[in-house]
Amino acid sequence: MGAHEHEHEHGHAGQAHGHGAGGHAGHSHGVSADADRRWLAIALTLITVFMAAEVVVGVVASSLALISDAAHMLTDAASIVLALVAMRLSARPARGGFTYGLKRAEILSAQANGLTLLLLGTWLAYEAVRRLISPPQVEGGLMLATALTGIVVNVAATWCISRANRSSLNVEGAYQHILNDLFAFIGTAIAALIVVLTGFARADAIATLVVVALMFKAGYGLVRDSGRIFLEAAPAGLDPDSIGDQLAGQSQVVEIHDLHVWTITSGEPALSAHVLVEPGGDCHAVRRTLQHLLRDRHGITHATLQVDHLGEDADGAELLQITAPSTAPAEPAEHCDDAHGPVHRPGPHEH
Repeated sequence: MGAHEHEHEHGHAGQAHGHGAGGHAGHSHGVSADADRRWLAIALTLITVFMAAEVVVGVVASSLALISDAAHMLTDAASIVLALVAMRLSARPARGGFTYGLKRAEILSAQANGLTLLLLGTWLAYEAVRRLISPPQVEGGLMLATALTGIVVNVAATWCISRANRSSLNVEGAYQHILNDLFAFIGTAIAALIVVLTGFARADAIATLVVVALMFKAGYGLVRDSGRIFLEAAPAGLDPDSIGDQLAGQSQVVEIHDLHVWTITSGEPALSAHVLVEPGGDCHAVRRTLQHLLRDRHGITHATLQVDHLGEDADGAELLQITAPSTAPAEPAEHCDDAHGPVHRPGPHEH
């Protein structure tokens, strides 16, 4: 990618030595995980207690809408448990073969939540169509009372999860489950009121179909977003071509290639690239400039840049040596509070 031309297909420039590695200053990884766990645990308690009562009432009232709400609440509870487990796993330090730790456990959780919404929605759609064709008798009064209670419980649970860090796709997955359940109870309450006032039993199945549509929408969004992360796609809102042009346009930069932009986990974009600097250029200054640009313009603090001088990887090429003006040993710079992998220093240390 030249500094003055658009070129987005690049070859590898060989395994040249790198003058600089990526910097990670200024990392921010969201709110306290302990705070998230507390709010999720409160929501889980509310949902589990009400779900058990709703199953009994749904069977007594012969209401598919109530039974579907209870089934949905079961997936709500499962989604929160999954989110809590994923938080525990992602908090583990990076070590051994897991150089990013288990941060993507949260994305697995989000994808599982999306898939359960889609699968549950498919089953409920089938049952709702069957009841539209042959509607059973529905106890509208019991259905209405339970639905109104469910609205109160789900408003409280939704509020609890909204207090957690929803920039995490994991927490967002649990939130979407609870929010859709709230919509389901509102629809059930409206259907129950229609049954009580008019005796129109099919309102129960119609309300279920409306909720199914909302479940499909939320489930698709979670599967799509988590799938982008697993496929190493660039984060939404970051255009690799535009970023590459900005980097190549900086002073002394000749070419950017092997540019990759991806997401480690929710809210943690990463970038790597091979940078060619003009002969005689200060490769260390260029690296710092590019890293500041990535951090300030795009919020990318995890950037690994291999910086070389143009032509120095050719056979017999002489390497430019840049030395510090002072021979005194430099103090080691602070790396970052939360590195995305093991930190290696001279001497014995833990891995």
